[in-house]
Amino acid sequence: MEKKRIAIIGAGVAGMAMALLAKKQGHEVQLFERAAAHTVMGAGVTLWPNAMFVMQQMGLAQQITRAGGTPDSVCQYDRSGNRHNALDIDQLNGLSGYATVTILRRDLIRILGEALRAQGVTVQFATTIALRDIDRLRQTFDLVIGADGRMHSVVRQALFASPRLPCYQGFINVMGISKFRANTLSNIIGDFRYPGERFGIVPVKPDMCFWAGAWRTPIDKSRPPSAWLSELKQRFGGWAAPVQSVLKHAEPESVRPVFVHDLDPLPYWHKDNVVVIGDAAHAALPTSGQGACQALEDAWQLVSLMSHQEELSAVLSAFYRLRVEKTTMALHAGRQLAQQLFFGQGDMSASQSGVSVALLSQLWMQGLSA
Repeated sequence: MEKKRIAIIGAGVAGMAMALLAKKQGHEVQLFERAAAHTVMGAGVTLWPNAMFVMQQMGLAQQITRAGGTPDSVCQYDRSGNRHNALDIDQLNGLSGYATVTILRRDLIRILGEALRAQGVTVQFATTIALRDIDRLRQTFDLVIGADGRMHSVVRQALFASPRLPCYQGFINVMGISKFRANTLSNIIGDFRYPGERFGIVPVKPDMCFWAGAWRTPIDKSRPPSAWLSELKQRFGGWAAPVQSVLKHAEPESVRPVFVHDLDPLPYWHKDNVVVIGDAAHAALPTSGQGACQALEDAWQLVSLMSHQEELSAVLSAFYRLRVEKTTMALHAGRQLAQQLFFGQGDMSASQSGVSVALLSQLWMQGLSA
């Protein structure tokens, strides 16, 4: 495909990855972000082998690995700390051909931002793209990409006559970061469960982790962040020692509540030369473990198609066909686990830690080839 002028709306993980990959392919890229600077949604990210495949294609795998951690397993516990299931991450990595890396989201965003600047791409911050602007952009640019998130995607709104709104799934994730003395943390992702509640601990370095406490609740946005940290300490006060240690060492300024929404599958992701990617197209729950991973896959797959096909309409149609099954699978997996955890539907002990490592590798690496 001849080189295109591309407008990307949203400078999160999906938008920056798309901008970097497109620029490397020789396209002209303009990146718009409504915030005044890079914002961080969530404390940290687990980049499973499918995401690290994309990082390798961007030339960033080594930087990501240096900034993050490489856990060797995921262990599932009850709230008292008794172990029930485990997933061997080293075995998963071996079958997949790529590492699993845990990283603070602020470090992931920083690395992507530095890579963009090195490629000469600047983010136009404090630039709000309204619905009325989309038609102007689609006439000015060859391709308009909406990477503007699950909650308020203007580009998604432009694609559909009736609103396609995210759905609240009935539980909150209160996330944060904790820092300890050197060499304090184990190298295990801990998943602690009790009916209606969950606490996850993800090590990044021997002295640092990110975490999330989750429980079923109606939406309440009136409380300050400090109130959520107090509730975490009260709600999870009798849980296993690792949970208590994490909450004791929590950085108060990092604590952030998110009332968790996802997005029903869309019948299409593009119209003419306008397309959505990442959470704007297929926002899965954090229980899927694949949000950022699938956003990165989107960027790589779209740019790959652009390098092999001449007609933009054919590229965008093929992009949807190639991606919709995998992203819908992640959506349903996240919903199923959330129903088990928070609403008692199904076996609460069932999770990715009880799935065959070979099957998990096959599912996540599907459609990825250098």
